[in-house]
Amino acid sequence: MKKAPGIRQARYRGMPKVRLQHAFFATAINVIRLDAHWTDSPLRPTRASRLEHLAYQLTA
Repeated sequence: MKKAPGIRQARYRGMPKVRLQHAFFATAINVIRLDAHWTDSPLRPTRASRLEHLAYQLTA
């Protein structure tokens, strides 16, 4: 979720506003994750390790 725009830098000054912004971002990310879980669609494809690539090449 680091690639979400604006997640790394706060838009506002002052701790109460920044905390509220972080709470909104966390809620939004959790809703996105719940939707992906309920629809059985992964957020992104899983990566295969180098060992898996090597095993695939040796069996092909």
